[in-house]
Amino acid sequence: MESDLIGVSRDLDVRTVLEAYARGCFPMGGRRVITWHCPRTRAILPLDRFHVSHSLARTIRRKGFKITYDTAFRQVMLGCADRDETWIDQRVLRVYTELHKSGQAHSCEVWIDGALVGGVYGVQIGGAFFAESMFHRVTDMSKVALWALTGRLRESGFGLFEVQYLTPHLESLGAVEVHLADYEELLASAMRQLSQF
Repeated sequence: MESDLIGVSRDLDVRTVLEAYARGCFPMGGRRVITWHCPRTRAILPLDRFHVSHSLARTIRRKGFKITYDTAFRQVMLGCADRDETWIDQRVLRVYTELHKSGQAHSCEVWIDGALVGGVYGVQIGGAFFAESMFHRVTDMSKVALWALTGRLRESGFGLFEVQYLTPHLESLGAVEVHLADYEELLASAMRQLSQF
C-alpha cells in the first residue's frame, strides 16, 4: 500500500488545518513533527445509510443515556486521546479547541448518570463534516455517538460525512470507501453548502 503521507511540519495552526481539509488532507500529531495525510481512498459515512445492528438498536431503545452537542468538546478530545498510543497531542488539542471556539469544530457527547461515556468530534466546512476520532467508556457508546451525529448532520442538510480510513468497525456501521477523485468532487460540492450544525 502506498503511503498517504504528503508532508511534515513542526507546528499546527487553525488556518493551515482548514486549508488542508479543503484540499482533502488532514494532520496527525503524536510525534516530534506533525504529519500531513492525503489517502488515495477515503472513507465516508453516507448520511442516509447508517447501519444500526440488532444489538445497537436494543441499546438505543433502552434510552439509558443522554445525547448532547458541543457541551464538552475538550473532554471528548481528551477521551479520544486516552489510549496507549495517540496522535492527539497538545498541539492538536490546542488547535482543535480553537476551531471549536470559532464554531468550526463540533462534538457529540453521550452521558450516563452525569458521566461522559462516549463521544465523537470533528471539523465542519460548509456542508462537509470531517470526523476525527471517537471513544467510549461503556460498550456501544461510541456507536451511539456516531449514530446521533449522523442523524444531526442529515437533519441539518450536510452533504458529506467523512471518516478518514475505512475500518471493519466503521464498515459495519455503513461506511464505504471512495477513490480520491470522487471524494474531491463530493468535498467541493459539500463545501459550497451553508449548513448549520
